Amino acid sequence: MFRPAYPIRTARLTLRPFTIDDLDDVYAYQRRPDVVRWMLGAEPRTREQSRASVLAMAGEDALRAEGDCLALAAVGDAGVIGTVELVWRSQLDRTGEIGFVFNPDHGGRGLATEAASALVDWGFTEFGLHRIYGRCHGRNAASARLMARLGMRREARHVASYLFAGEWADQLVFAILDHEWQSRTRTSPW
Repeated sequence: MFRPAYPIRTARLTLRPFTIDDLDDVYAYQRRPDVVRWMLGAEPRTREQSRASVLAMAGEDALRAEGDCLALAAVGDAGVIGTVELVWRSQLDRTGEIGFVFNPDHGGRGLATEAASALVDWGFTEFGLHRIYGRCHGRNAASARLMARLGMRREARHVASYLFAGEWADQLVFAILDHEWQSRTRTSPW
């Protein structure tokens, strides 16, 4: 089992496992159409759906086996402002996938980049991954920009590769390798 030494602290945030006490903060962003609009099959959540989501994420506090998801609450001065996730995609290839969802009320200050950077760093330096990738809808410019800020290169644009809201959609794939991350972090605050 692989579990970060909690909490993970950055300059402005604390990353830690979710608890049921986070429900109000999580519901504040999960109920927003602008937050779920690029998520496959997602609709704004009811409070009860957010409660189920928080309980599920509370159990995702470690990577026990390939396929597991590590879901962490990004906590700032205003409480939980978002979620960062690392999915263990391949033990053999030492590959993980980063994901993130943030409350837009806290956007424009680099907090999502700071949180995602901390989890990517843990994935490489503590968990020993070789490659971390991320995917987003081809029109999700905010997620694409965040992955680029992490130093991830755009590796692919899968044209009309999946059904999204009843239409064929493009998917962007970004990735970074361990040695690229290590050389980048020597010169970057995150």
